[in-house]
Amino acid sequence: MLQLFKKYRLFLGVFFVLSAVILTLFYNALKPAKSLPIFNPADVNPELVDSTVQYKSKYHTIADFSFVNQNGVTITQKDYEGKIYVADFFFTTCGSICPKMSVNLEEVQKAFANNPKVKLLSHTVFPETDSVPVLKAYAKKHNVIDAKWNLVTGDKKEIYAMARKSYLAVKLGKPSELYDMVHTENFVLVDAKRRVRGFYDGTNKEDIKKLIEDITFLCEQEAAE
Repeated sequence: MLQLFKKYRLFLGVFFVLSAVILTLFYNALKPAKSLPIFNPADVNPELVDSTVQYKSKYHTIADFSFVNQNGVTITQKDYEGKIYVADFFFTTCGSICPKMSVNLEEVQKAFANNPKVKLLSHTVFPETDSVPVLKAYAKKHNVIDAKWNLVTGDKKEIYAMARKSYLAVKLGKPSELYDMVHTENFVLVDAKRRVRGFYDGTNKEDIKKLIEDITFLCEQEAAE
């Protein structure tokens, strides 16, 4: 009788283990594979998009650009060629959301400090005041790694065009002031093909966690291709 009980207990143990394995396999087979959307101007809040591109519903990519960074070096799309990067818009004297956004970008920088595939790109919306020395001081304050994170300034018209025609992330300012911009809390995730893959609240820790996860996913996806 004891021998029979031991066999029965062994059978139950094996049955439960096999059941768990089978259920796990079924779950993994049926679980939708992770994916990230590809955003076009037509998919985004019209307030954040220039009227000339609002109609565009496919094939949107980040336009060529040329700005000057915190070290006085000209940065173009070639410096981001084949890179996965996070773009945002800020100004150094902002006392509301910018400090929190910059601290959170430090976390993103830290997460990918040893991954040359990932970069950051912050554009000032007040280029008239955010000169190269001002950006350099701000970069030091936020522990910017020069090879990883560029804080850029340049012609306001060009920054405006990038903000609203490429990154789809900045609101209009005063109608009376040409190319006036109101930056938002948006972090924009761009893939290695210059496509917009996500928007994240740069002041929200949960969104930053998701951003880091999504960057990791894109890196793994790139490596697998």
